[in-house]
Amino acid sequence: MKRIIVLSDSHGNMKGISELMPLIAENDYVIHLGDGAGDMREVRSLYPDKVYACAGNCDFFTPLPEDGILEVEGVSIYFCHGHRYGVKSDLHSLTLAAKSRGCAVALYGHTHLAGITEMEGVILINPGTLRNSVGKGGSYCYLVVHKDKATPVIVGEQYS
Repeated sequence: MKRIIVLSDSHGNMKGISELMPLIAENDYVIHLGDGAGDMREVRSLYPDKVYACAGNCDFFTPLPEDGILEVEGVSIYFCHGHRYGVKSDLHSLTLAAKSRGCAVALYGHTHLAGITEMEGVILINPGTLRNSVGKGGSYCYLVVHKDKATPVIVGEQYS
């Protein structure tokens, strides 16, 4: 069993990330989905082998990739910010992108609205925004992968 913390859209809220450090330390992976991915520098320096991040539409001049795939216990997880797939309109393009890469899970941000849905056999997860701290409007996703099953839970509130 592997546990993953999924964050997105922190937009400079270093305090929100700092408050999650004990949780980040005890889990197997942490993924930041952009728009504040640079906020993860300290976390990346402490845990270089378990931090994954991609660039969002507000992450200018970053060496981070636009997307990535993480294999966890036989489950392929596609992660991106989502803006290139029009996720504010619908999730069809993102679903197709995940399927074309052989992924059963797609993680995305950009909308600042947390949600979990399934489309064409792909679990689509938006952790919401960490622009505000959890307990003050922010949210993240706690994702457990066990054998071939992914179980996501949104923690916190939605804030748009």
